[in-house]
Amino acid sequence: MKRNPRDLEGAHRKLSRRALLLGGLQLGVAGALAARMRYLQVDQADQFRLLAEENRINIRLLAPARGEIFDRNGTTLAHNSPSYRIIIVPEDAGDVDEVISKLSRLITLSPEDVERALAEMRRSPPFLPITLADQLTWEDISKVAVNAPALPGITPEVGLTRIYPQQSDFAHVVGYVGPVSDYDLSKLDTPDPILRIPRFQIGKVGFEAKREDVLRGTAGAKRVEVNATGRVMRELDRKEGQAGADMQLAVDADLQHYTQARLGSESAAVVVVDCDNGDLRAIASAPSFDPNLFVRGISVADYRQLTDDPYRPLANKTVQGTYPPGSAFKMVTSLAALEEGLIGPEDTVWCPGHLEVSGRRFHCWKRAGHGHVDLNTALKQSCDVYYYDLAIKVGIDKISAMANRLGLGIRHDLPMSAVASGLAPNREWKSRVRGQDWLVGDTVNVSIGQGFMLASPLQLAVMTARLATGRRITPRLVKSIDGIEQPSGVGEQMGLNENNLRMVRRGMYSVSNDRRGTGYRSRIIAEGLRMGGKSGTSQVRNITAAERAAGVISNKDLPWERRDHALYVCFAPFDKPKYAISVIVEHGGGGSTAAAPIARDVMLQALYNGTPPLEAYPKGDRSRIKAQQERLERERIKRSQNQDSDRA
Repeated sequence: MKRNPRDLEGAHRKLSRRALLLGGLQLGVAGALAARMRYLQVDQADQFRLLAEENRINIRLLAPARGEIFDRNGTTLAHNSPSYRIIIVPEDAGDVDEVISKLSRLITLSPEDVERALAEMRRSPPFLPITLADQLTWEDISKVAVNAPALPGITPEVGLTRIYPQQSDFAHVVGYVGPVSDYDLSKLDTPDPILRIPRFQIGKVGFEAKREDVLRGTAGAKRVEVNATGRVMRELDRKEGQAGADMQLAVDADLQHYTQARLGSESAAVVVVDCDNGDLRAIASAPSFDPNLFVRGISVADYRQLTDDPYRPLANKTVQGTYPPGSAFKMVTSLAALEEGLIGPEDTVWCPGHLEVSGRRFHCWKRAGHGHVDLNTALKQSCDVYYYDLAIKVGIDKISAMANRLGLGIRHDLPMSAVASGLAPNREWKSRVRGQDWLVGDTVNVSIGQGFMLASPLQLAVMTARLATGRRITPRLVKSIDGIEQPSGVGEQMGLNENNLRMVRRGMYSVSNDRRGTGYRSRIIAEGLRMGGKSGTSQVRNITAAERAAGVISNKDLPWERRDHALYVCFAPFDKPKYAISVIVEHGGGGSTAAAPIARDVMLQALYNGTPPLEAYPKGDRSRIKAQQERLERERIKRSQNQDSDRA
């Protein structure tokens, strides 16, 4: 059948339109794809290149070197030492148990370290390095390096760790560092990323913790190339961090060592303040502990031994411990009354051995009494009745205000852990805290440093320095930071009447140098170095009327924890004070017998800047002092040899 030419022509035109439409659509799609490709490859090239780099390159933090700590003479108190460790990468090791077994035949691996490493492997990606052993010797590292081909996945590394070469001498002052814990991180709102570096060490207690901000330094960084699974392929570059600041403390390492050795096995504390500038020349708490035990985690047995010790070696008694100061507080009551014009140097009080106040009998330490007593005699013989009478005249608010003025009941701002405020109570305090009215009997108790009154050895040393100089001495622990001298604690004049201060000082001189003074047996006899002091005995138990009638039980016949605390404060030389010292011996008994000899010995060591001549001591003490000096010298030599061996 023959088609109509017109029909053929119409079909051809219809086909051409379809082809044109289809071609146009194809061209449009191709154009859109081309435009999109241009947008991605040209316009957005920089952004996608950055994304690709971020997938390929990681930034990793580098731990900075921690700032070192020195004493005032440059003796090292804390420094960084190379620490050799063994790293294992589980995926490179293959059979981890077999590799660890081979390694244990070369070096000693503690079961605790192995178990910790295996636990860390179970919760970490297999390509991450895990510390298997730390603090190894060079010999151990050498063995591992020589046998490296037989130990797949094992790598010896070197890092830095904290060392405290003075060991127990500065444990309570410098403190120690340790690995960052989850608890440490929980205390921070925005933790520094550097704290998440494995095994990174931060200050835990003491100066290390309080000045973490300047000791830590700032992290460095390195760029490493990683593959798709995050495994490091190579290091591209690195920028080292900034080391922490080096800190120089005001303490004298030699004096601190002598003081710790002199305290021996006592539960005690000593603080030495430089009267010229407030520098803490020694601040010793006994017994102490070796802070090196804590750097990588102390064992359960060692920690239990410290916590179970009734003498509390972990507590810093110098700033944390607060005690009733006993008769060492009597200068405060004296000065408060003198400044108010309520007494003169020749005014006397009759002491029959007790005083009746509001129907209650307050006893003097001397049962038979002291008779007629003036200010100098009251300080020299530590008459309690004199101060009972004085306290009623002056009132608690004036006594409390004078205590604050002399540095008691005030928290001194030092970079040490748990610095206590103590307590110089008054009427407002008892009403606010106890919800009770202040009683006259409360004032009587506080007048001799008992009752609610509490002070730390640091505060008592500051009080003594202020009495000795008339200036508002403030204690200084940090001497310089990276060589920049820190503000002095010299203080301005307190505005106290100099004649009144002289009377109080003269009483303290009599305590130490008059034959009837409570501190006479622990005097200094070297000319020009005479000492002014005051003993104190702080009761820790109530004495019943029945016991007093039968005779007060002697301290030596009581269990240790029920004996009185022994205190002594002093300054020397008397005519030009250089040092002020406070001593407390917990449950030591009498201040004149237990604390005064320690104070005198430490004072002489400070004044002579080393071992004093025997002629500075009373003749009766010289044989004991000579034996003590010889023993301490042997210990010093042995200690020095041990430190040289450790460095080697």
